[in-house]
Amino acid sequence: MEDVNLNKINLVIKWSGKEFKLNDFDTNNTVLLLKQAIQNVTGVLPERQKLLNVKFRGKPADDTVVISTLNLKDGFKIMMMGSLEESIAQINTPQEPNDVVNDLDLPDEELTVDNSIYISKIEKRIATYKIDILNPPRDNKYLIVLDIDYTIFDHRSTAEQPVELMRPYLHEFLTTLYPYYDIMFWSATSMKWILEKLKLLGVTNHPDYKIVCHLDSAAMISVSSSSPKHELVDVKPLQVIWGKFPQYSPTNTVMLDDIRHNFLMNKQSGLRIRAFRQAHFNRYKDKELFFLAKYLKYIAKKHIDLTTLNHRKWESFISHAKDLDQILYGEEDLTANTTSQNENSNNTTAED
Repeated sequence: MEDVNLNKINLVIKWSGKEFKLNDFDTNNTVLLLKQAIQNVTGVLPERQKLLNVKFRGKPADDTVVISTLNLKDGFKIMMMGSLEESIAQINTPQEPNDVVNDLDLPDEELTVDNSIYISKIEKRIATYKIDILNPPRDNKYLIVLDIDYTIFDHRSTAEQPVELMRPYLHEFLTTLYPYYDIMFWSATSMKWILEKLKLLGVTNHPDYKIVCHLDSAAMISVSSSSPKHELVDVKPLQVIWGKFPQYSPTNTVMLDDIRHNFLMNKQSGLRIRAFRQAHFNRYKDKELFFLAKYLKYIAKKHIDLTTLNHRKWESFISHAKDLDQILYGEEDLTANTTSQNENSNNTTAED
């Protein structure tokens, strides 16, 4: 009687921003039976499912692999991608998406925070938070710190392939800026999911640019805002990076995030990017990164002190820069990629 549950395991399925529990799953079952169990709780057909972190000998486990051979620990979280049949049908029915602006954000008012109150918290993060340096910082470079969810990746929509949820021009954007900017990613999630997402998006080992490091939610701190209710919010204080890497400062650092309060302690350094949602509708027309590349490259080539800029007006800035074309001479590659992507978009159809 004591051995009844030795072959049972509890699993968690992460899909479309939600978690689904699979309790007492028999490890003598195959991956196909696992997918059928997942269908029962999510509605996604087995043939639509991609179990992103279920690997066998370094490769995605096929349907015949027995679960016990995967050495999954109890409580293991499986990251799944896949579309419901009704979602696929909706993709083939074009509609104008709603422009959601402030989801997950505080009201778009002038929020402030007294940084001096949180000096000890920041000093503790600098002293205790461990950063794994993937590639060493380079001399005399600006720094760009990017968020992931809704900034470069629509993490709540469903798709057959991760690339379908990637913001357009991501690789062109990073490739264009890399000669001038060191690159870091900072996401309000665990390091496990940061690494998984960037790997799926093809960022981790891209041949045309390198990432200095990643920061996760453990590097953030909680602060009380100046809003009427004094909401307690988690923020990404760039002082943690500046304390770890003294070559970076407010003069040469910009943070891209779709949630403004994430850079509440460094408002001068924050650039709020429009959230990338409903990827199936917007991936063919979203050009945010294309135009931001022009703005940020122009800044770097002109050696502009970032403390002198108001990033809220970045679009107006590039539209009024009379020497933009002259300074950005050599932008042909990105422009060519725009044409290529547009052509590919016109020739792309949703998978059945």
